[in-house]
Formats: sequence, C-alpha cells, structure tokens
Amino acid sequence: MKYMLIMRGTDESNAAMMANIDEMMVTSRKFIEDLFKAGVYVAAEGLDDPSTGVVVDFSGEAPVVTDGPYGETKELFGGFFLVDVASKEEAVEWAKRVPAAPGAKVEVRRVPGEDEVPAGN
Repeated sequence: MKYMLIMRGTDESNAAMMANIDEMMVTSRKFIEDLFKAGVYVAAEGLDDPSTGVVVDFSGEAPVVTDGPYGETKELFGGFFLVDVASKEEAVEWAKRVPAAPGAKVEVRRVPGEDEVPAGN
C-alpha cells in the first residue's frame, strides 16, 4: 500500500528549518537513503517557497488566480515522501522518523490503488 507522508509546516517551523538548512538537507538525504535501503521508497519532493506560487480558486463562476500562498499560512504543504509499505502502522513509523523542525507536522494519507478509483460512465 502506498502512503504519502505530507510535510506540513508553519511559518515558524519553516523559518527554523531554513536557519539550519544544511543540517536539514543532510538529515533528509539520510532519511531517503534509509527508505531506499528498506525497499519502501517511491518518491520524495520538496516545494518552493509558498510566496512563489499561485492559488486557483473555483468558488465563483470562473476560476480566479491569486498570488500564493493560501489565505492562512498556519500550516503549509511543504513537500512529501511517498512510501510503499505493508500497513498504515508502518507508514506511521516512517512518519515518526521524518526530519522535521519543531512545530511541523507530518500527515499520513493512503494513496488508493487504481482499482479503488470509481470508474466513470
């Protein structure tokens, strides 16, 4: 089963991470190496600073594009690790090992298989 370990940071945790970016990069590379050696690594990516993105809002008749980030910056999606593990519990154990700054969170979400997605008529 695939699970996405979604990195969710705050302005404060992102600032703390950037203050120690060299150490964080070394730790992240080691974590990815551990995932790979365990045979559970599928993918991992980080995202650029939220201020460089845009939001496409579909709440009106036509989509409206505004500069990012989202309305509230309490918790921003900063990147992910995609793992292929035997259970949710195993995914949670890997999530506990994610290198993260104090105040950050890791959301664990299963990625449904292709056979689980409803077919359209």
